[in-house]
Amino acid sequence: MTWAEAERPQVILVIASNFLSNPAKDYLDDYRRNRKPPFKIKIWEKPTIQELAFRKLSLLRKYNLTDVPIRAVQAIIRAEEEFLDKVWYNRHQVLRYLEKTGKTKTDPEIWKGALKAAKKVETKWGKSNLGPYTDFDWGMVNGKLSALRWILGEEWDMLDT
Repeated sequence: MTWAEAERPQVILVIASNFLSNPAKDYLDDYRRNRKPPFKIKIWEKPTIQELAFRKLSLLRKYNLTDVPIRAVQAIIRAEEEFLDKVWYNRHQVLRYLEKTGKTKTDPEIWKGALKAAKKVETKWGKSNLGPYTDFDWGMVNGKLSALRWILGEEWDMLDT
């Protein structure tokens, strides 16, 4: 306040990322009442900041002023990798069925690589986490992959595996 008395601004703005303590508020009230400063004293606490920045969610997130945190990019990439593997693995199982029933024939070298890749996916996520899925669950898996890819910059419905 000494600076303000010497420099004579029109307004002093006290900004708190959360809330001022009651003793701090009492001090400012006493200061206003007893010193009658030539400047206004304004206080912005968390609710005021949130109201002013309502449409600036990225700004609120930058300074941790929102209760809705965004996930880290690495967590989003990891989830996208998981759902990519789940979609690929399910498609692989369909191809495996077609191979077994003689309805299709894949080049032996490609098929060998596909079987090896399927084993890696089973080891990575656990076979019990890879289906089979109900129609609803399958829709959720594909929807999650699409949404995660959109967040990472792909077009909607990009489900290539």
